[in-house]
Amino acid sequence: MEKEINGELLQIPEHIAVILDGNGRWAKKRGMPRNYGHLQGAKNVEKICIDAGELGVKYMTVYAFSTENWKRSTEEVSGIMNILRQYLASFKTHARREQLTVRVIGDRSRLADDINQLIDELWDMSKDHQGLTLSIALNYGSRDEITRAVRRIAAEAQDGSLQPEQVNETLLSSYLDTGYMPDPDLLIRTSGELRLSNYLLWQLAYTEFYFTDVFWPDFNRDELIKAIRYYNERDRRYGGV
Repeated sequence: MEKEINGELLQIPEHIAVILDGNGRWAKKRGMPRNYGHLQGAKNVEKICIDAGELGVKYMTVYAFSTENWKRSTEEVSGIMNILRQYLASFKTHARREQLTVRVIGDRSRLADDINQLIDELWDMSKDHQGLTLSIALNYGSRDEITRAVRRIAAEAQDGSLQPEQVNETLLSSYLDTGYMPDPDLLIRTSGELRLSNYLLWQLAYTEFYFTDVFWPDFNRDELIKAIRYYNERDRRYGGV
């Protein structure tokens, strides 16, 4: 869809994926512990969801905790999980007010039972909402996601419910955690890092990438519009023609 923003007509991406990077460095610059940065980063997700929804974005997927993040210090991981508990519990009010649908992608088996319960409760109360769909990647890694999808396909082929000739890109996509939504049009990574960090590797095949030096807690509506403007400046061609 097109929308006029500050007198400029822009094509709005249907789906924006975000790597929320720089929370710890943002906190360090202010003499605060890393988990303070994670807390402010979580709060900023709410603000950007409102901005994105108002601009006409239909889907937003945020990389909150990767399969590799377990390697961080026990103190930091524990702090992130406690922030996650607070976030999921309090986010119900925000989701109801903004009519957000909230889903979680990733391998939930390693998450604590109470966190999984909060995820289920949030999905149950928001699944019929008509606003932006927010997908939160928790214990997510793209290679792990693809491996899990291939295992499911192999199991169904083994029991005869799926024939090998039925396997194609469309079918594999439907077995991924993101099978319920279109692939991202735009990826935003904050904090100046220039890598994908095992995030949505299959889904980002034709996505436009936008990298900014801004740390995630400082990323705001103006920065989001800059990213959308960059997306509009790209000549989106496929197949290298």
